[in-house]
Amino acid sequence: MSSPSQKVPISVLIPAKNEEANLPACLESVSRADEVFVVDSQSEDRSCEISESYGAKVVQFHFNGGWPKKKNWSLDNLPFSHEWVLIVDCDERITPELWDEIDEVIRQNQCDGYYLNRRVFFLGKWIRHGGKYPDWNLRLFKHKLGRYENLHTEDVPNTGDNEVHEHVVLPSQAGYLKNDMLHIDFRDIYHWLARHNRYSNWEARVYYNLLLGKGESGTIGANLFGDSVQRKRFLKKIWVRLPFKPFLRFLLFYVFRLGFLDGRAGYIYGRLLSQYEYHIGVKLYELQKFGGHLNKQQTSEAKARQSVS
Repeated sequence: MSSPSQKVPISVLIPAKNEEANLPACLESVSRADEVFVVDSQSEDRSCEISESYGAKVVQFHFNGGWPKKKNWSLDNLPFSHEWVLIVDCDERITPELWDEIDEVIRQNQCDGYYLNRRVFFLGKWIRHGGKYPDWNLRLFKHKLGRYENLHTEDVPNTGDNEVHEHVVLPSQAGYLKNDMLHIDFRDIYHWLARHNRYSNWEARVYYNLLLGKGESGTIGANLFGDSVQRKRFLKKIWVRLPFKPFLRFLLFYVFRLGFLDGRAGYIYGRLLSQYEYHIGVKLYELQKFGGHLNKQQTSEAKARQSVS
């Protein structure tokens, strides 16, 4: 294992857009990496300046409105100097203990990828209950082997240019790291709500595709007896057909999964998740009402294009 003063032979990928509040702490936490790329989407704040001041290589991503999105584009196009890539969002932090473990496992080279467990902090408190922990994400892998799945949501407007809840697909079994990654967003509730408004567009399309049995090829798939991601996918296929989902989501988070143990932050988080589920349901209804489009105008435009063609 290398000492903390030595660089770990790994490339870090950080997708960013207007993240000047979060980037300093994020970049400081990945300073042990030998190479850091910040893939920016024409930020209007000091994101690029801050990234360069920490020695990161800044690359601009111009979204074409479809596929690929930012992370897959980066995996396909960036000139990584190392075999291993670690993907870190701007509101995430890699602890010294996790760096020691990463350094050890990539030198052992026993797996082609590793899941990292996230501790999500909200209003200054670790949301330990409610099903938010453990929160496994495949973020460390050999960059030539792993790509994010396409859940066929690219035709939905206002979802952003970055992969949201898609997962990395690897051709081989991945391992699990013991030390946690931290998720700490320094921005306020306004930004949480704005982000989840975009996410609900994406989630509504995923629900819509599940109800129609579409968009499962090339994805991780659903399997009750598989890993944690496959089990979630299996349960989600049942979940989308249940009534009263906003109320059920609060009940699951706050009562059955003990979210109340996280105090007032847990209660607020549970209420926001319930509201988020309601927004997904409303947008799903809109998709069903207008034949897979998020509004009537879009439906009319689609019909006009079909008549011209």
